[in-house]
Amino acid sequence: MALLKLIPDNLSIGFVSLRKLAFLLSGSLVVASIVLFFAEGLNFGIDFRGGTLIEIATPQETADIGLIRSTLGNLGLGDIKIQEFGKPNEVLIVVEQQAVPKDLKDAGDSEKNAQAVITEVKVALSASLGDGVIYNRIEVVGPKVSGELVQQGTTAVVLAVFLMLIYIWFRFEWQFSLGAVLALVHDVILTIGMFAITQMEFNLSIIAAILTIVGYSMNDTVVVYDRVRENLRKYKKMELADLLDLSINETLSRTVITSLTTLLALFSLYLFGGAVIRGFTFAMIWGIFVGTYSSIFIASPLLLITDVKRDWSGYGAKASAKSS
Repeated sequence: MALLKLIPDNLSIGFVSLRKLAFLLSGSLVVASIVLFFAEGLNFGIDFRGGTLIEIATPQETADIGLIRSTLGNLGLGDIKIQEFGKPNEVLIVVEQQAVPKDLKDAGDSEKNAQAVITEVKVALSASLGDGVIYNRIEVVGPKVSGELVQQGTTAVVLAVFLMLIYIWFRFEWQFSLGAVLALVHDVILTIGMFAITQMEFNLSIIAAILTIVGYSMNDTVVVYDRVRENLRKYKKMELADLLDLSINETLSRTVITSLTTLLALFSLYLFGGAVIRGFTFAMIWGIFVGTYSSIFIASPLLLITDVKRDWSGYGAKASAKSS
């Protein structure tokens, strides 16, 4: 309750008056994200690209990344990514799908190729680092599986946004549905753009994060829209811009407190949760900021542009009439 008192009940911030600046900023970021996606691309993880992932712990207290890189680089396996992972002596090695021994390139057996790569890497690391190398995790993803995951992940995001459109259209009116979906698309594109510019690994957990962001952002937007709908019936002569500002200000304390408490948990996970979930938590943190911003500065002001009506007879109006 004390935290809630940090946000006064009688706020009158003119959010809608900033819509042109917000639209310009969001439009620029969306265009930049799309350009970065096609120019730089995403740093797809093994889930999407296929290949072999090997997580090791070296016998030395601190892993010699340079030695490991030169050792594996001399094997002629193609593109190999090596990075610190977790503790100082833990290393993550990713061998891409095309990196197979030369004598097996025509074998047509991806599983056999992957096992040959694992064996060759183990022999090289044992010779270079000693016999005390511990293999914490070994995963192999074939090209067929990775291709299916790309398709299924894309389908999941598109379907989620489409179903949100149908839900809002059914619950409110098409003006609300349009504003909510445009805000969701805005959030998804900006999240993808962030991963394109940072080149953080984009894997299945990021798809899960994007779907979670879609749900979180929609929840924020629906809270504001519910208040807008109530005020449309309550203040029939108030200017729409003023009514939208009133609705946003009345729900601002709930929006801010929800975002802050969620961010506290996410920052804790990001700092102490380990490298395995760091990409997911980073995407979620970014999504909370973007989702909150879009609910206030994108979804709500779009109702002014679409000229939402005050006397519709949709599901929301009928439900409210029955309850009253």
